[in-house]
Amino acid sequence: MNTKKSDRVGKKSSTRSAPRSAARLAAVQALYQMEMAGSDANEVVAEFVKHRLGDIAESIGAAETDSEFFKDIVLGVVREQRGIDPVLDAHLAEGWRLGRIDSILRAILRSAAFELALKDDVPAKVVINEYVDIAHAYFEEDQPKVVNGILDQLAHSRRAHEFQPHSDG
Repeated sequence: MNTKKSDRVGKKSSTRSAPRSAARLAAVQALYQMEMAGSDANEVVAEFVKHRLGDIAESIGAAETDSEFFKDIVLGVVREQRGIDPVLDAHLAEGWRLGRIDSILRAILRSAAFELALKDDVPAKVVINEYVDIAHAYFEEDQPKVVNGILDQLAHSRRAHEFQPHSDG
C-alpha cells in the first residue's frame, strides 16, 4: 500500500484540531500554487473551498477542513506578507534570503509566521508542531529541522510570555 507523505500531517492531532490541521496543509498548498502560477488569492481560495478541501481533509484522516481558518491563513499571509518576509529573512541563516529557499518551504514559513504573529488563539508550541509536521510531509532531509529552528526563534521573540515559567503566587 502506497501512502502519501501528507498522510503524516494531522495524524497526531485530536479530532477537534484535525480540521485546523487540514486547513494549515491546504493553506500551504494554496500559497504554493499562488506563487507557482501567479494566481490571485481570492480565486485560489475559492477553488480550494469548492474542489480541494474535502480531499485534503480525507488525506490526513480529518472529517473536514476548517474552511474559515484556511481562508484566514491564506488571505492573512497575502495581506501581511510585506511584514512577514523581512521577519523571516532575519531568522534565516546568515547569507540566506527567503527568496532563495524552496517555494513550499517558503509557504510553510509564511503560514506559520502569520499564525505566530497575528493569531494568538493557538499556543505557539502547537503552531510550531503543526508546521513541522507539514514540513515532514514534503521533506525528508534537514528542512523540518530548519522549520523547527526558525519557528522556535520566531515564537520566542513574538510570544515570549508563552515561554516564561509560571509562578503560583
